[in-house]
Amino acid sequence: MKSPRVQTREIRRPQLSEEVAGRLRAAIMTGELRPGEYIRMDETAAQLGVSVTPVREALLTLRGEGLVEAVPHRGYMAAALSRADIEDIFALQAHLAVELAKSAARRITPEQIDTLADLNDTLRNAGSPELISVAEFEFHRFLNHVADRPKLAWFLLQATRYTPHMMFASADAWARHAVDAHDKLIAALRAGDLAEVVAQTEVQFVDGARRLIEYLDGAGMWSGG
Repeated sequence: MKSPRVQTREIRRPQLSEEVAGRLRAAIMTGELRPGEYIRMDETAAQLGVSVTPVREALLTLRGEGLVEAVPHRGYMAAALSRADIEDIFALQAHLAVELAKSAARRITPEQIDTLADLNDTLRNAGSPELISVAEFEFHRFLNHVADRPKLAWFLLQATRYTPHMMFASADAWARHAVDAHDKLIAALRAGDLAEVVAQTEVQFVDGARRLIEYLDGAGMWSGG
């Protein structure tokens, strides 16, 4: 049985089980943990610098999400993942993000649009995957704050847990596409063009699904679908 090839930086923040679940979720979504591959709790705990308890709690969470399966007398293994699963995840994200973007477009002020432009410049100039990931998150967090629909924003946040952010942030082509889409979104907000706001929001999720599917396809991931 193998342990996941997840980042080995020790976890020292609160909510350890959530952090561990996030690491394992990303490993599953990127194919680092293949369908049918077993997850050893003791090895995973040692890699992440935590006790076995948060790993066990994380696996229970992922079991509830359908990302791992419990096998009697053997432990937990990564569940199957299909192209349709990826498409469904990004379609849900896109639907929620579009509703938030439409609400933001109706409320946003010129000063807030300028703030979005500054945040996109931060993304444009980010020099590492870690900074790119943070800058991308901050851009969308601010836009969702402007929308003032906190419950919808919360649901989107839950849905984006399945996005392997560091995989995307490590790809230069993705970062350039994100900056370009943001530029066009900002221009649409300045012009009050709601249809273009929707289009530029949707395109980011269509692109994300395509890139992840191609990545997993190239890695020989698919078990079906």
